[in-house]
Amino acid sequence: MNVNAEAKDSRLDLLKWLLVGALVVVGVVGNQYYSAEPILYRVLVLLAVGAAAVFAGVQTVRGRAFLGLAKEARIEIRKVVWPTRQETTQTTLIVVAVVLVMSLLLWGMDSLLGWLISLIVG
Repeated sequence: MNVNAEAKDSRLDLLKWLLVGALVVVGVVGNQYYSAEPILYRVLVLLAVGAAAVFAGVQTVRGRAFLGLAKEARIEIRKVVWPTRQETTQTTLIVVAVVLVMSLLLWGMDSLLGWLISLIVG
């Protein structure tokens, strides 16, 4: 891209982000202003305004980059190997056992140190 096209994209991106901000403000203020209306109508209008804001945001360079990042993250999540139920149960039991052993050790050390301090202090 040449410099003029980049400057034009940057200027248009700024206008698009201003539109996104204006839509968010309209949604918040409108929701407050029409607080007496049924919640269903307000939610539907907020969803429409939110969809318009997202659409305007995705039309920018950063919005497209974020959308690409979200798609790549979804692909990476699909690659994760999740533990089986048995592995999860075994790991949970190991954690519980270690916590119990450590709590008994700390209770014993606390009792021993308290007894030693009471001997010293009298």
